[in-house]
Amino acid sequence: MIEFPDPKLADDDGLIAQGGELTPEFLLSAYCQGIYPWFCEGEPILWWSPNPRMVLFPEKFKLRKSLKQVINRNTFELKIDTAFEEVIKHCSRIPRADQNETWITNDIIEGYVKLHQLGYAHSFESYFEGELVGGLYGISLGNCFFGESMFFTKTDASKVAFYHLVQFAMKHNFAFIDAQQETGHLKNLGAEIIPRTDFLEMLEKALQKDTLQGKWTGLL
Repeated sequence: MIEFPDPKLADDDGLIAQGGELTPEFLLSAYCQGIYPWFCEGEPILWWSPNPRMVLFPEKFKLRKSLKQVINRNTFELKIDTAFEEVIKHCSRIPRADQNETWITNDIIEGYVKLHQLGYAHSFESYFEGELVGGLYGISLGNCFFGESMFFTKTDASKVAFYHLVQFAMKHNFAFIDAQQETGHLKNLGAEIIPRTDFLEMLEKALQKDTLQGKWTGLL
């Protein structure tokens, strides 16, 4: 494992290191230490561990009435790990508020696709009439899931994908889903912010569990 600086020494913004690579070894080492990459094209690779941290405990997920109606209507078909590269590329193209450029660079895409091929990165995908219209991707280590990004081209498609991630997490006894930074959208779905020290303690326990490595297609 590649040793990063102690995340507890970072300020609340969470910048802990710069440089390095986006190889599977670097990425897996970072996630195991509560750190993730976030930077824009042309910048050096920046590594972060913010304080506080937003997480969702699967059992605390809030299924809103409107989303429940969408799910009950079976508007979308859900698949797992059948279009990972498509999902991450869609996420890279979605405009973000207050961001002029994507942080999902070509190097990020290449690095995470390699993690997917190794069975550590996963995608949850929503289809409508055979077309990919929403989804999310992230990393799984131990019994936790690190959510990275989501997209939709049809209303509620990403929310349905997230709902199925939560159902998957409960079925397979995941301790938490890491959402990294606070967003109103995820807070509305039951996510909460916790101190970085608490997050790192939870992560240490989660990593003692076996990783559900490999394709998750058919496991929901």
